[in-house]
Amino acid sequence: MHERRKKTEKTAQIYVSCGNAHHPAKASTSTIANPCGFSLAELLVVVVIVMLVGMTAVPSLLHSRLAANEAAGISSIRNINRAEVSYQAAYPTRGFAAKLVDLGGAKPCTPSPSSACLIDKLLGEGAMGGYNFAAVGTRQAANGVYQDYTAGAAPASYGQSGVRLFCSMSDAVLRYSANPTHSTTPPATTECLAATVLE
Repeated sequence: MHERRKKTEKTAQIYVSCGNAHHPAKASTSTIANPCGFSLAELLVVVVIVMLVGMTAVPSLLHSRLAANEAAGISSIRNINRAEVSYQAAYPTRGFAAKLVDLGGAKPCTPSPSSACLIDKLLGEGAMGGYNFAAVGTRQAANGVYQDYTAGAAPASYGQSGVRLFCSMSDAVLRYSANPTHSTTPPATTECLAATVLE
């Protein structure tokens, strides 16, 4: 009976706290152990797995972001094309807008040749969605009328917010360049004419 009692004491059940839950664990009276911890090796394995997942996921997310910004840049150039046509119709003595800001305007907006209220204020200020924008009137006649324009878009940060350059003129044909020089300045007329037509 005495030996049986000793055995029971040696393998007595103790409760070890692990967070908010309590789990019974068997331990000898001479040893104190916490079964709820992690070894250094286990933590290192977890860190390595997280790093591998990150290395796989980050490039994919960056590519998606670049594609989304480029799509938004193309859409903005199309908006500028439409705004230029409306501007020319509204202000025939000016022709196309002399500069991009002339197409925009703060809300509430009262249309005028220098603030036509035709595009978003941010776009009119030349930066939106990770791209820089410009629209410049070209082929100015003797009477001051701009007979053409060049609208362009360039990534605000090459490789981070975008890669390609986009542009268009009064023919409304969208063009792009692979941007080998990593430019963040929207293309001018000469560069736009040399760019590839976007299908």
